[in-house]
Amino acid sequence: MGLLSLKTLSPAIKQYLVITGNYWAFTLTDGALRMLVVLYFHQLGYSPLNIAMLFLFYEIFGVITNLVGGWLGAKLGLNKTMNIGLAMQIIALGMLAVPAEMLTVIYVMVAQALSGIAKDLNKMSAKSSIKLLVPEGAEGTLYQWVAILTGSKNALKGVGFFLGGLLLTLLEFKGAIILMASLLAIVWVFSLITLKEDLGKAKNKPKFKEIFSKSSSINILSAARMFLFGARDVWFVVALPVFLAVTFNWDHWWVGGFMASWVIGYGIVQSFAPIITGNSTGKNQGKVPTGRTAFLWASSLTVIPAAIALALHFNFHIQASIIIGLLVFGAVFAVNSSLHSYLIVSYAGSDGVSLDVGFYYMANAMGRLIGTVLSGWVYQNYGLEACLWISSLFVAIASLLSLKLKP
Repeated sequence: MGLLSLKTLSPAIKQYLVITGNYWAFTLTDGALRMLVVLYFHQLGYSPLNIAMLFLFYEIFGVITNLVGGWLGAKLGLNKTMNIGLAMQIIALGMLAVPAEMLTVIYVMVAQALSGIAKDLNKMSAKSSIKLLVPEGAEGTLYQWVAILTGSKNALKGVGFFLGGLLLTLLEFKGAIILMASLLAIVWVFSLITLKEDLGKAKNKPKFKEIFSKSSSINILSAARMFLFGARDVWFVVALPVFLAVTFNWDHWWVGGFMASWVIGYGIVQSFAPIITGNSTGKNQGKVPTGRTAFLWASSLTVIPAAIALALHFNFHIQASIIIGLLVFGAVFAVNSSLHSYLIVSYAGSDGVSLDVGFYYMANAMGRLIGTVLSGWVYQNYGLEACLWISSLFVAIASLLSLKLKP
């Protein structure tokens, strides 16, 4: 029965399932690798700040990859950029399957740089492909498909955090890396066989200078995205894990478990964003988010980090305020993220869609990079409260920028 129903699926649905499967497999290894690196280098005696710096190249190359990757996707086809991303992740994992004495900081940073390039090629390809697989004008369906893809990816990234800890316990670092590389290689071969060759290839060959978007809506949305993700990572990447370990005296399993649970919950909420915003089914079917929707949701997010910062300042039930406050932040942030993910795919042109999506996710990566650097520096000098105030400021800027989007 399952095989029969699979045969009756439309070609677009089959391609969507292949792309989503690729994205899921990649995301599991990406989340697991991050946790493996964090826990393994923690065991080796590295400080949390030094561990965070291992991911610096990962974020820097994410900015570059999104900018150039969109052009490559339009020139070569999204199937090729997705498969190149999978291959690069396999190489990055292979680089880490070496004797422990070879795992110097610079060496790991280079491997993480390759992984960062791979991740953003894969993400850009997956998000761009959806635009091409949904019929023209079916904006409600587009919103739901984007929400499911984005939400499931983040939920699986959280599962990857748990998986990384489990594999490290069962197989140790090298064994875990070899297993993940082997399984991803199987996915890569399947992808080479099943993905359409012309998916996303622009009819008119794009020039390299076209990597910068000419659309004012996409430029504004990209700027808002940069501040939105900077607002998350300014406390999430370094400040929060260190704060939980030092102030609450949590061990790394508790810290990792909380972070993983946060990401899984965040992903689940993202998947249900069309229902939460009233754009799913029934009387609102066909009614899709606008710039006004993005402004309202960003405005509501602004007050949450400010409220947590005030609780810290006045020493008001700090543990409960941090945990409950950040769970609420995660839920509201997830809706904001899904709205943005839909709007960029909706705004992007169908011919050479990856150019617009790549430019947008370059801004996303830039926000993560800014947040990562500020998270370490601001926390080290001024503490978590300052990180939260900066988070609130960044969300406020994203909110104001959203006012300039199509109403």
